[in-house]
Amino acid sequence: MKLKAFRAAFPHTLPIFAGFWFLSLAYGILMNTAGFSFVYPMLMSATIFGGSLEFITVSMLLSPFAPVQTFIVALLVQARHLFYGIAMLDKYKGLGWKKFFLIFGMCDETFSINYTAEIPEGVDRGWFLFFVTLLDWFYWVSGATVGGLAGSLIHFNTKGLSFVMTAMFTVIFLEQLQKERHGTTALVGLLCSVVCLVIFGPQSFMIPTMVSILAVLLGLRKKIEKEDAQ
Repeated sequence: MKLKAFRAAFPHTLPIFAGFWFLSLAYGILMNTAGFSFVYPMLMSATIFGGSLEFITVSMLLSPFAPVQTFIVALLVQARHLFYGIAMLDKYKGLGWKKFFLIFGMCDETFSINYTAEIPEGVDRGWFLFFVTLLDWFYWVSGATVGGLAGSLIHFNTKGLSFVMTAMFTVIFLEQLQKERHGTTALVGLLCSVVCLVIFGPQSFMIPTMVSILAVLLGLRKKIEKEDAQ
Protein backbone atom coordinates (compact mmCIF):
# COMPACT_ATOMS: atom_id res chain seq x y z
CA MET A 1 0.00 0.00 0.00
CA LYS A 2 2.76 2.47 0.94
CA LEU A 3 4.94 1.56 -2.04
CA LYS A 4 2.01 1.94 -4.41
CA ALA A 5 1.23 5.37 -2.99
CA PHE A 6 4.90 6.38 -3.25
CA ARG A 7 5.05 5.34 -6.91
CA ALA A 8 1.89 7.31 -7.63
CA ALA A 9 3.10 10.42 -5.79
CA PHE A 10 6.68 10.57 -7.07
CA PRO A 11 5.97 11.63 -10.71
CA HIS A 12 3.82 14.52 -9.48
CA THR A 13 6.76 15.92 -7.51
CA LEU A 14 9.37 15.87 -10.29
CA PRO A 15 8.60 19.44 -11.46
CA ILE A 16 8.91 20.53 -7.83
CA PHE A 17 12.29 18.83 -7.58
CA ALA A 18 13.63 20.85 -10.52
CA GLY A 19 12.43 24.14 -9.10
CA PHE A 20 13.26 23.43 -5.47
CA TRP A 21 16.81 22.33 -6.16
CA PHE A 22 17.66 25.50 -8.08
CA LEU A 23 16.28 27.74 -5.35
CA SER A 24 17.44 25.75 -2.34
CA LEU A 25 20.95 25.44 -3.76
CA ALA A 26 20.98 29.21 -4.20
CA TYR A 27 19.75 29.59 -0.62
CA GLY A 28 22.47 27.30 0.73
CA ILE A 29 25.11 29.18 -1.25
CA LEU A 30 23.76 32.49 0.02
CA MET A 31 24.02 31.27 3.61
CA ASN A 32 27.59 30.15 2.96
CA THR A 33 28.62 33.49 1.47
CA ALA A 34 27.04 35.22 4.49
CA GLY A 35 29.44 33.28 6.72
CA PHE A 36 27.19 30.50 8.02
CA SER A 37 28.07 26.82 8.24
CA PHE A 38 26.06 24.34 6.15
CA VAL A 39 24.38 23.29 9.40
CA TYR A 40 22.36 26.53 9.37
CA PRO A 41 20.67 26.09 5.97
CA MET A 42 20.21 22.38 6.68
CA LEU A 43 18.41 22.92 10.00
CA MET A 44 16.57 26.05 8.92
CA SER A 45 15.24 24.44 5.76
CA ALA A 46 14.17 21.36 7.73
CA THR A 47 12.35 23.29 10.47
CA ILE A 48 11.19 26.57 8.91
CA PHE A 49 10.48 25.06 5.49
CA GLY A 50 9.41 28.38 3.98
CA GLY A 51 11.47 29.46 1.01
CA SER A 52 10.70 33.19 1.03
CA LEU A 53 11.01 33.40 4.79
CA GLU A 54 14.32 31.52 4.81
CA PHE A 55 15.87 33.98 2.35
CA ILE A 56 14.66 36.85 4.54
CA THR A 57 16.04 35.09 7.62
CA VAL A 58 19.59 35.42 6.25
CA SER A 59 19.47 39.19 6.74
CA MET A 60 17.63 38.80 10.04
CA LEU A 61 20.43 36.66 11.45
CA LEU A 62 22.91 39.39 10.54
CA SER A 63 20.78 42.14 12.10
CA PRO A 64 20.31 43.17 15.76
CA PHE A 65 18.06 40.91 17.86
CA ALA A 66 14.41 41.91 17.25
CA PRO A 67 12.00 39.08 18.14
CA VAL A 68 8.78 41.08 17.74
CA GLN A 69 9.76 42.38 14.32
CA THR A 70 10.85 38.89 13.28
CA PHE A 71 7.50 37.43 14.36
CA ILE A 72 5.53 40.06 12.44
CA VAL A 73 7.59 39.61 9.28
CA ALA A 74 7.26 35.82 9.46
CA LEU A 75 3.50 36.10 9.96
CA LEU A 76 3.03 38.45 7.03
CA VAL A 77 5.26 36.48 4.67
CA GLN A 78 3.64 33.13 5.45
CA ALA A 79 0.06 34.31 6.12
CA ARG A 80 -1.16 32.87 2.80
CA HIS A 81 -0.83 29.41 4.34
CA LEU A 82 -3.87 30.20 6.48
CA PHE A 83 -5.96 30.11 3.32
CA TYR A 84 -4.24 26.94 2.12
CA GLY A 85 -5.18 25.31 5.42
CA ILE A 86 -8.84 26.26 5.03
CA ALA A 87 -8.89 24.75 1.54
CA MET A 88 -7.35 21.48 2.78
CA LEU A 89 -9.63 20.90 5.78
CA ASP A 90 -11.67 18.20 4.06
CA LYS A 91 -8.73 16.54 2.31
CA TYR A 92 -6.75 16.16 5.55
CA LYS A 93 -9.71 14.94 7.60
CA GLY A 94 -9.37 11.49 9.16
CA LEU A 95 -5.69 10.96 8.30
CA GLY A 96 -4.49 10.37 11.88
CA TRP A 97 -0.85 11.14 12.67
CA LYS A 98 -0.07 11.92 9.02
CA LYS A 99 -2.10 15.11 9.34
CA PHE A 100 0.50 16.71 11.63
CA PHE A 101 3.27 16.32 9.07
CA LEU A 102 0.96 17.34 6.23
CA ILE A 103 0.17 20.59 8.07
CA PHE A 104 3.83 21.27 8.83
CA GLY A 105 4.99 20.45 5.30
CA MET A 106 2.37 22.40 3.39
CA CYS A 107 4.02 24.93 1.08
CA ASP A 108 2.81 26.60 -2.10
CA GLU A 109 3.99 23.78 -4.36
CA THR A 110 2.80 20.91 -2.14
CA PHE A 111 -0.59 22.55 -1.77
CA SER A 112 -0.89 22.85 -5.54
CA ILE A 113 -0.26 19.14 -6.03
CA ASN A 114 -2.25 17.78 -3.10
CA TYR A 115 -5.24 19.95 -3.89
CA THR A 116 -5.42 19.33 -7.64
CA ALA A 117 -3.91 15.86 -8.21
CA GLU A 118 -6.24 13.06 -9.21
CA ILE A 119 -5.25 10.13 -6.98
CA PRO A 120 -5.31 6.86 -8.96
CA GLU A 121 -7.90 4.30 -8.03
CA GLY A 122 -6.62 1.83 -5.46
CA VAL A 123 -4.03 4.25 -4.03
CA ASP A 124 -4.44 5.22 -0.38
CA ARG A 125 -5.25 8.95 -0.22
CA GLY A 126 -3.46 9.56 3.09
CA TRP A 127 -0.21 7.96 2.01
CA PHE A 128 -0.33 9.71 -1.38
CA LEU A 129 -0.65 13.13 0.27
CA PHE A 130 2.01 12.18 2.80
CA PHE A 131 4.59 11.12 0.21
CA VAL A 132 4.02 14.22 -1.92
CA THR A 133 4.66 16.36 1.16
CA LEU A 134 7.65 14.29 2.28
CA LEU A 135 9.32 14.31 -1.13
CA ASP A 136 8.90 18.05 -1.58
CA TRP A 137 10.31 18.64 1.92
CA PHE A 138 13.27 16.36 1.17
CA TYR A 139 14.02 18.13 -2.11
CA TRP A 140 14.22 21.50 -0.38
CA VAL A 141 16.26 20.33 2.62
CA SER A 142 18.73 18.31 0.54
CA GLY A 143 19.25 21.15 -1.93
CA ALA A 144 19.86 23.69 0.84
CA THR A 145 22.31 21.34 2.55
CA VAL A 146 24.27 20.66 -0.64
CA GLY A 147 24.30 24.39 -1.42
CA GLY A 148 25.65 25.12 2.05
CA LEU A 149 28.37 22.50 1.67
CA ALA A 150 29.41 23.48 -1.84
CA GLY A 151 28.86 27.21 -1.49
CA SER A 152 32.54 28.01 -1.23
CA LEU A 153 33.28 26.01 -4.39
CA ILE A 154 30.42 27.16 -6.64
CA HIS A 155 30.24 30.66 -8.06
CA PHE A 156 27.45 31.57 -10.49
CA ASN A 157 24.84 34.25 -11.05
CA THR A 158 21.54 33.10 -9.54
CA LYS A 159 19.55 36.01 -10.97
CA GLY A 160 16.43 34.76 -12.72
CA LEU A 161 16.32 31.34 -11.09
CA SER A 162 13.12 32.23 -9.24
CA PHE A 163 11.33 32.29 -12.60
CA VAL A 164 11.52 28.49 -12.57
CA MET A 165 8.85 28.46 -9.87
CA THR A 166 6.72 31.00 -11.76
CA ALA A 167 6.81 28.80 -14.85
CA MET A 168 5.93 25.74 -12.77
CA PHE A 169 2.89 27.45 -11.22
CA THR A 170 1.76 28.56 -14.67
CA VAL A 171 1.80 24.96 -15.87
CA ILE A 172 -0.09 23.78 -12.76
CA PHE A 173 -2.69 26.52 -13.28
CA LEU A 174 -3.19 25.56 -16.95
CA GLU A 175 -3.59 21.89 -16.01
CA GLN A 176 -6.18 22.79 -13.38
CA LEU A 177 -7.98 25.04 -15.88
CA GLN A 178 -8.27 22.13 -18.31
CA LYS A 179 -9.91 20.01 -15.60
CA GLU A 180 -12.59 22.63 -14.87
CA ARG A 181 -15.72 22.39 -16.98
CA HIS A 182 -16.91 25.95 -16.41
CA GLY A 183 -13.82 27.89 -15.32
CA THR A 184 -15.60 30.11 -12.80
CA THR A 185 -13.07 29.63 -10.01
CA ALA A 186 -10.13 30.19 -12.37
CA LEU A 187 -11.69 33.42 -13.63
CA VAL A 188 -12.29 34.60 -10.06
CA GLY A 189 -8.67 33.89 -9.17
CA LEU A 190 -7.32 35.75 -12.19
CA LEU A 191 -9.53 38.81 -11.78
CA CYS A 192 -8.90 39.11 -8.04
CA SER A 193 -5.16 38.76 -8.56
CA VAL A 194 -5.02 41.43 -11.27
CA VAL A 195 -7.18 43.89 -9.33
CA CYS A 196 -5.20 43.46 -6.10
CA LEU A 197 -1.91 43.69 -7.99
CA VAL A 198 -2.96 47.03 -9.48
CA ILE A 199 -4.27 48.39 -6.16
CA PHE A 200 -1.67 47.10 -3.68
CA GLY A 201 1.41 46.60 -5.86
CA PRO A 202 3.62 43.52 -6.38
CA GLN A 203 5.04 43.56 -2.84
CA SER A 204 1.74 43.57 -0.93
CA PHE A 205 -0.95 42.05 -3.11
CA MET A 206 -0.76 38.40 -1.95
CA ILE A 207 -2.83 38.61 1.25
CA PRO A 208 -5.53 40.93 -0.20
CA THR A 209 -5.76 38.57 -3.17
CA MET A 210 -6.32 35.54 -0.92
CA VAL A 211 -8.93 37.38 1.13
CA SER A 212 -10.80 38.64 -1.94
CA ILE A 213 -10.75 35.22 -3.64
CA LEU A 214 -12.09 33.58 -0.47
CA ALA A 215 -14.85 36.21 -0.13
CA VAL A 216 -15.92 35.99 -3.78
CA LEU A 217 -15.91 32.18 -3.83
CA LEU A 218 -18.01 32.08 -0.66
CA GLY A 219 -20.47 34.44 -2.32
CA LEU A 220 -20.57 32.28 -5.46
CA ARG A 221 -20.58 28.97 -3.60
CA LYS A 222 -24.12 27.96 -4.57
CA LYS A 223 -23.56 28.91 -8.21
CA ILE A 224 -20.32 26.90 -8.38
CA GLU A 225 -21.94 23.88 -6.71
CA LYS A 226 -24.74 23.97 -9.27
CA GLU A 227 -22.23 24.12 -12.12
CA ASP A 228 -20.32 21.14 -10.74
CA ALA A 229 -23.54 19.16 -10.36
CA GLN A 230 -24.51 19.65 -14.01
